[in-house]
Amino acid sequence: MNYPILYKMTVLIENKEVHTDEILVKPEDIQLTHSWNWTSYLPLECASHTIRLKSQINNHTGQMELQQTLHGATTSDKAKVLPDEVVLKVGSIATFCCIVPEGKTFKQILLRPAMKTNMNLTRISAHRHALTLQLEEVWNRSVDVECETKEPDGVGGASIYIGYPPDVRNLQCETRDLESVQCTWDEGRDTMLGSRSPTYYQLNGSNFSPESPGRLYKKFKVIGGMQSWTLTAWNTLGKVEINYQADLTQRVHMWAPERLTAADVNARNATLTWKWKVPRYHNLNLTCHILISDSEGQVCLKKHGVGLNGTALTDLRPNWNYNLTVRCQTANHSILGDWSKQVTFLTKGDVPDALDVWMKWQEKHTLIVWKEPLNNQSHGNIIKYEVTWANTTFLVNHSINRYSLLLDPSKEHVVTVTAINEHGISSPSTITIPVISPEKNSINTSWITGSAQGLSLSWSASQDASCGYIVDWVPAVHDGDVDWLKLPPNQTRVKINPEKFLDGLRYSLSIYACTTTSPVLLEKREGYITETRIKDGLFNPLEYKQMGTDVEISWKPVPVKEQSAFIRGYVLYCHEKSGQNIQVTTDNPEETSLMVKNLMISSYNFTVVARTAVGECGNTSITATLNPENDSFHKTFFISLSGIFILILLIAILCYRQWAHIPKPEIANWLTSPVKDISLYLQTDPSLHSEDRIEIPQLVYKSEEQIKNNIHQDKTQAPQGYQNTPHPNWTTNALDGSNPKSPPLSLFPNPTYNLLILKEGMTPGTEPKLQVRNEYQPQSLNEIFHQNQVELDPKCFVPDYIVAPKPSFSQ
Repeated sequence: MNYPILYKMTVLIENKEVHTDEILVKPEDIQLTHSWNWTSYLPLECASHTIRLKSQINNHTGQMELQQTLHGATTSDKAKVLPDEVVLKVGSIATFCCIVPEGKTFKQILLRPAMKTNMNLTRISAHRHALTLQLEEVWNRSVDVECETKEPDGVGGASIYIGYPPDVRNLQCETRDLESVQCTWDEGRDTMLGSRSPTYYQLNGSNFSPESPGRLYKKFKVIGGMQSWTLTAWNTLGKVEINYQADLTQRVHMWAPERLTAADVNARNATLTWKWKVPRYHNLNLTCHILISDSEGQVCLKKHGVGLNGTALTDLRPNWNYNLTVRCQTANHSILGDWSKQVTFLTKGDVPDALDVWMKWQEKHTLIVWKEPLNNQSHGNIIKYEVTWANTTFLVNHSINRYSLLLDPSKEHVVTVTAINEHGISSPSTITIPVISPEKNSINTSWITGSAQGLSLSWSASQDASCGYIVDWVPAVHDGDVDWLKLPPNQTRVKINPEKFLDGLRYSLSIYACTTTSPVLLEKREGYITETRIKDGLFNPLEYKQMGTDVEISWKPVPVKEQSAFIRGYVLYCHEKSGQNIQVTTDNPEETSLMVKNLMISSYNFTVVARTAVGECGNTSITATLNPENDSFHKTFFISLSGIFILILLIAILCYRQWAHIPKPEIANWLTSPVKDISLYLQTDPSLHSEDRIEIPQLVYKSEEQIKNNIHQDKTQAPQGYQNTPHPNWTTNALDGSNPKSPPLSLFPNPTYNLLILKEGMTPGTEPKLQVRNEYQPQSLNEIFHQNQVELDPKCFVPDYIVAPKPSFSQ
């Protein structure tokens, strides 16, 4: 036949045309067998599939038509879901169909457990329905597809399994004994299918079952040079292959050494040996790792050699416990062997190391202190200590690390300390105690504050520090233990571990230069590792002092032991009940008082706080009320007292001047005077005022009474114009107060000569009056006596008393 044949194919599902296709066969291929494939969107069991085939030659359709039908599954009693018990790949699209028996009505298709995915339900026929969905989720158990009818007991279902194909990766092969191969790999992602679809393996085309997941051990002749291995893994959903190439002579994974032993153990060295169970290891160039562990950590030593089976250990600590383990590898590759079992041993003891010695001044004594040797320094049990000074040795109990000496502070002293254990005596540690001079206290002290990481110090390098520096610290507020660090000459900064300090406690730190003789003090610090809030009531008791409208609040200096932070100043808060608030501050931490000025008369609450780096704290309060009369009363009192004092002083001066110019008269002794029963004091009337008129005091005498025992021994004559004789017109009425018109008299003794004083124009028969005013006007003696104008009767009179009549007031 010279014409090609055109075949036309038609596919029907449940007698509905769903697909057509054409295939052209050339004349030369007509005698051959031909095939054609088409995949239905439905499982073949879900519905009847029919294919029709027609041929056409040279545009003429043949009379013969071929047809073949594949019938779908049927059911008689309940709904059926197809396909059932299938394994499906995650991410694939699957279609399930529900076949309903004759006489029953389809209701719905469900997934249990429910899945979050897009689903499409299609009606194929009255008794056949299809559900299409994408399998986006994976479950470690089956998923059930259920089909329900509207009639009871019409539920049918199928189980499906969703998972992955194998995911093996990272193939590696090695040898342990140079006679077999061991390959390992990572299984990767779990297939989630378990026994429903197990994974099968091949290595270089040979099937095998892994001894454990990701591991295969197989006898294999090891030769030099590169070799290849291919691992194939597959299951129902897919297959994967991975490859590896290596020279197994460079991929030797050594077994662990056996029979590890520590021999010839001394104080500072030992010998370590082990055995190999593979004879061929003795011919390999090996690198062995020796891990040495103790209570302070671990260190790893590396040793090299052909067939290495032992090594010497040096620089060990005396009387010290060690744990050791070993592993080896062939040289020039990265596979490390297995660790051996651990071996433990104790080194022998030795004499103690030299002590770390320092000093501390303690009032009149010098305290020699040393750090108690650690276990890695004592090399045995310390029995005692020896302190030597001035060719005298003092023994100290092993539990004590200090010794107090009474030393002359004006001289240097050399002290040596040694430790003794059962193995002997340590090397001596010597310290030179410097001269204590005033310069030590003249070094300024600066403030520092630490942090959670520690207390940082730095200082300027000193040429005197030939052997380094010493930094010591001690609590600044009580007699605590001193601690210290010794540093090399090239180190001028240090961070001290915070565990050495307590929060809120002030420390005094000193930096010394280590010299060939005694240490030299360079700098001083004071500080806290962490400043904390000072407790309230820091300033109890507060003192209150009012000065007019000003108020001063004072307190005692705050002791250092009560300061859990540096005080950088103070604040005084003044709060008045009506709402007035006043604040006074100072940046001087040495201040002990603050003043508030120009306050109103009211009640106030005064609060004093300390300013610190952690805020205001130490709050202490006092309440006080300003007294409006308090200050004015004191002012008036002191002004009045001062005025009286000045007045008395002026009177005394005037009287003294008068005394110096008046001759002393001859007067009778008052003890023998006939005038009796006269009170020797001045009776004053409280109604007297400076502007009132008072009676002039009068001299009282008794007429014709002879005055005895009152004559001046030098018989000085009285001045012209008067003499010590009574006036004939003067009587004693003024003394006894018998005159009803005369006011009662008061008496006081004459402080000078008790002389009669007359004003110009007065006569003895009249009662002189005295105008007293605020202005003081002193008078001369001439104005007082008027010797040329007044004639006195030359009679004697009694001068012992002056009668002060009660003042009479005139308008």
